[in-house]
Amino acid sequence: MDIGRRNNVNVIGNPRGRAVVLAHGFGCDQNMWRLTVPALVEEYKVVLFDYVGSGRADPSAFSEDRYASLDGYARDVVEVCEAFDLRDAVFVGHSVSAMTGVLAAGMAAERIGALVMVAPSPRYIDDDGYRGGFSAEDIDELLASLESNYLGWSAAMAPVIMGNADRPELGEELTNSFCATDPDMARVFARTTFLSDSRNDLKTVRVPTLVLECTQDVIAPREVGAFVHRAIPGSTLVTLDATGHCPHLSAPEATNEAITAFLAGLR
Repeated sequence: MDIGRRNNVNVIGNPRGRAVVLAHGFGCDQNMWRLTVPALVEEYKVVLFDYVGSGRADPSAFSEDRYASLDGYARDVVEVCEAFDLRDAVFVGHSVSAMTGVLAAGMAAERIGALVMVAPSPRYIDDDGYRGGFSAEDIDELLASLESNYLGWSAAMAPVIMGNADRPELGEELTNSFCATDPDMARVFARTTFLSDSRNDLKTVRVPTLVLECTQDVIAPREVGAFVHRAIPGSTLVTLDATGHCPHLSAPEATNEAITAFLAGLR
């Protein structure tokens, strides 16, 4: 299988630099990193890709069985790293992709040497002693709405996820991204995302890790950022002066500054 075509892989930037893999979240694609790429390409080899079922990845490669768990998406990451011979790469994952990076690092430790987790959440559902931001009933309703009317759900939820109501163009962009995703594949990814529980996996991380949270985020509240930081030994937590769940779009300067400072510290 041509992994480059399967995952619409694009490698740009400095061919001699350390590889930085940018991984998008649910309902998105690699274009969501367009404001981050310019801050990286001069010094780093930047690897962009789309998960199967998203963006311009090959839809014929989609398997509901494979992508019914985050392991399937993590295998995509590992196979991209293997196909392009990436070693000691820095994996930058947004939202659920932060957890995908954790799993991929566990599968192929030689391929991933550091993690940047942008608005991560290991579990979206509240639990005893843990605040994920949603009750089980909230998630059941969210998934039922998504499955019955995906386009309507996208139009209603994307602006909420993005936040920044004073900048409606951001919510419109996320809405358009959601709506461009195949509804059947999106339903699988949504269930995998919102029903996942990766809390125990955080304890397995053994690489330098940066956790980026926003001051206000309805999807991943600050309690979640604090939990992730505590669970990963030696991790660094940075609270961005940003609102919403997509700081790489709503506050790219602050996001890029935090990422590049972390990368510089890895030398």
